[in-house]
Amino acid sequence: MAKKQRKNVNEMSFLDHLEDLRWHLIRSTLAILIAASLAFLAKGFIFDVILFGPKKVDFFTYEIFCNLSKYLGLDESFCFTEMPFRIQSRVMAGQFSAHIWTSITAGFIVAFPYVIYQFWLFLSPGLYENERKNSRWFIFATSLLFFLGVLFGYYIITPLSINFLGSYQVSNEVFNDFDLSSYIGLVRACVLACGLIFELPIIIYFLSKIGLVTPEFLRNNRKYSIVLILILSAIITPPDVASQIIVTIPVVILYEISIFISKAVVKKEKRKT
Repeated sequence: MAKKQRKNVNEMSFLDHLEDLRWHLIRSTLAILIAASLAFLAKGFIFDVILFGPKKVDFFTYEIFCNLSKYLGLDESFCFTEMPFRIQSRVMAGQFSAHIWTSITAGFIVAFPYVIYQFWLFLSPGLYENERKNSRWFIFATSLLFFLGVLFGYYIITPLSINFLGSYQVSNEVFNDFDLSSYIGLVRACVLACGLIFELPIIIYFLSKIGLVTPEFLRNNRKYSIVLILILSAIITPPDVASQIIVTIPVVILYEISIFISKAVVKKEKRKT
């Protein structure tokens, strides 16, 4: 059992900190496993509705992009009547393994606020009282940005990737029959990568707090940052300009927001000195 009374952080030894961290990790793991168990039971909804949703031609994103392309007078590359590929499982335990790992991924996403809460409980004793009060927004802001990134990855990046890679052919002699693990891996990578990328303002906040980043540094290196963002966009999206621009725009906006956050943090730290 965990200790009922928490020691003063100044009186805790290194082993006490490790013991405290161990219990936070155990609680986080249990929360993920509970959420994963519920996801495991909701197999039909998780796979047929969520995972295979972007594979269907009537998916929400495709309809929006199709109508938008028609409105702008562009080509109708997002208007199609079928997905020219199938999904298959070629190993005995393929579908069961996919079910297990997909449930764990879903459990992590659902339990993310609680995991962040446990992380915050571990760090907060080392902060001053005023810092703890001013940082109560941390769990809400971190969770909100993560879920926004997950939604962006699911409704924007995943359909773009599936549409491009699923219809790409080097020859008519080659058919696209994708393995189940490959398809799920693509969806998982798009969703989690965007969820983590959207945490940029939180990362900049803490880097500014400890003095590793300043608003001047972010402004002076804006052009290099944009190049890195373009490279990152090229990695997580299909190799076409439209998809990369769609991903780049929100990340650039987050970068600009991070500059204002860094400026506010630095100004506040200067007032203390």
